[in-house]
Amino acid sequence: MSKRFTVGVVATAAALALTVTGLGVPAGAEPSGVARTFTVVAEDGVSADAAIAAIRSAGGTVVSRTDEVGVYQVTSDRADFATKATAAAALIGAAEEKAIGRKPKLDRVEQEHLLAVAAAKGAGKQRGKKLDPLDDKLWGLEMIRTDKARKIEPGDRRVTVGVLDTGVDASHPDIAPNFNWALSRNFAPDIPEIDGPCEVPSCLDPAGTDDGGHGTHVAGTIGAAANGFGLSGVAPKVSLVNLKGGQDSGYFFLNPVVNALLHAGKSGLDVVNMSFYVDPWLYNCTANPADSPEAQAAQRATIRAMKRALTFAHDRGVTLVGALGNNHEDLGDPRTDVSSPNYGDVAPYPREIDNNSCWDLPTEGPHVISVSSVGPSGKKADYSNYGTEQTAIAAPGGWFRDGFGTDTFRTDANMILSTYPLKVLQEEGSVDEDGNIVPGAETFVFKECKANRQCAYYTYLQGTSMAAPHASGVAALIVSRYGKPQGRGGFGLAPDVVERHLLGTAAERACPEPRLQTYTNEGRPAEFDAYCAGSRDFNGFYGHGIIDAYAAVTTPLRR
Repeated sequence: MSKRFTVGVVATAAALALTVTGLGVPAGAEPSGVARTFTVVAEDGVSADAAIAAIRSAGGTVVSRTDEVGVYQVTSDRADFATKATAAAALIGAAEEKAIGRKPKLDRVEQEHLLAVAAAKGAGKQRGKKLDPLDDKLWGLEMIRTDKARKIEPGDRRVTVGVLDTGVDASHPDIAPNFNWALSRNFAPDIPEIDGPCEVPSCLDPAGTDDGGHGTHVAGTIGAAANGFGLSGVAPKVSLVNLKGGQDSGYFFLNPVVNALLHAGKSGLDVVNMSFYVDPWLYNCTANPADSPEAQAAQRATIRAMKRALTFAHDRGVTLVGALGNNHEDLGDPRTDVSSPNYGDVAPYPREIDNNSCWDLPTEGPHVISVSSVGPSGKKADYSNYGTEQTAIAAPGGWFRDGFGTDTFRTDANMILSTYPLKVLQEEGSVDEDGNIVPGAETFVFKECKANRQCAYYTYLQGTSMAAPHASGVAALIVSRYGKPQGRGGFGLAPDVVERHLLGTAAERACPEPRLQTYTNEGRPAEFDAYCAGSRDFNGFYGHGIIDAYAAVTTPLRR
C-alpha cells in the first residue's frame, strides 16, 4: 500500500495528526460551538429513517447518506456527539474527521532511497529492447512475463480499472490515452490543515488531478499506454478510472473510501486497486481493552462499513485487489501496535492485537486479493507483510536493499519505476521550477519529452503499494481475455472467476531455506526476521505464487 499506503506508506506517528471519535469527552459535555465532521455507521437491519433519527437525537446533522451500507456523514457542534451516538441502539459508532496536523514530507518505506545514505550507482542493468523507451528499467514486467502476455492480450478498452488512491494525473502523456473521464470521481475534498491550501474554491479537486503522487504511480503500473513514449503498464490498453478516496497527504478516511467502493459497484468497474489502510487505526479491533469505549465503537463502525462496502462492490462484479502492508509482520500473528491512532488528540499507545477480533482494512476485508511484495531477486522484501492467513499472491513491489553482495545492492533500480506528477516532484525538491531534474536526482527521476515539448516524469517507489497494481493489471488482462458481454453494453467477468484464475496461474514459489529469514545483511534488526510457513503451492511469503501475466492469458479458463 502507501503510508499507509499499505501499504505503501508508513509515516512516523509524530509527523501525523488528525483527530477521531471524540476520545475522552464526558457524557454530559455541552455544545462546543465548533462544528465537527463524523462518519456514522448504523447497526445491521436499521432503516435509514431510524438511523437518521438517532443521529439527530444525538445532536448531529446528516450532510450526506449512503443508505446501501448504512453510512452517514454528519456534522455536530456538540462535544459529546460521539458518546451519544455510540450509546444509541440504532448506531454502531461515530468516527470524527478533524485534522490538526500537517502531512509528512516523505514516506519511510516507499521512498527509502531518499531517506537512506547511499552511493549513486546509476540506473542499473539494461534489460533489452521493449515497447517504450523506459521499459528496459521495468524488471517487474519482465518477472511476470508481461512482455509476452501483451502480444496475446494487451487489454481491452471496455475493461475498467479503478485506482482508489490519492488521485490520478490525467494530463500525464502515459496516462491520458487510457483515462476514463466519464467514470472518474473525487470523493475526498482537500483538508487544508493536512493537505495544504485548497487549489479550487470548493476544495474538491477535479477528477483528473493528483497532488499526492501515489495514485498516479499506481495507475502507471496498471495501465500506462504502450505508445512509444515513456513506459508502459501491465495492461496498456485498459481504461483507468480515478477513484480519489485518499487525501493529498496520504490519509484515507472511512467515508470517502466507502463512497468510492459504492461508486465502483454501481458503475460496473471490473477491478479496483487499493494500496492503503483506513486511518487512523493500523488494526481496527472490535473491543481492544487498551481503547476507550468511543474508540472501540469507532473501530467497530469502520469494520462494519468496510465489510459492507467491499461486499457491495464484489457482488456487483468488482475484483478487489489490496496491498498487504509494509509493517514487516505476520498478519496472522501481529505484533503490538504502537502506531495507532496515527492522528488525533490522543498520541499513539501500545495495543496488543488479537488476531480473531482485529483487522487491517481493506486488505483483510472480504473478497480482497491481498498481495505481498518481492524484489528483483524474487525474495520477499524486508518491509512486506506476510502470513498464510492473508497472503493470496506475490508481485514485484521493489526492494531498495535487494542484491546484497552484488553491485545492485541499495540501488534505485531495485524499486518500481512509474508515472508521477511534475508538481509533486517539484514539491519534493527533485525537479526545479523550470522542470529540470536537480543534480543528484538523476538516478531516481526520469524526464521524457515529445517533439511538441510536452514532457512527462517518472520516479522510483517501493512497497506493497507497488506490488498490488501489478496484480490488478494482470486481473484486468484476465477480464480482457475471457470476459463476456453483460447487460446493456456491459462487459466483464465474475470476480470469483478472476481470482481463481489469477491465483491458479501464478508461478509457484517454495519457501526459502532456512525458513526463518533474517535481513541482518541488509541492515535490519531482528524485528524484521520472518518465518515462511506452508508448502510450495501455498505459503505465507508468496501465497499461491508470483503472478504470471503470460500464463494468465494463455491458460484455458475454468469458470
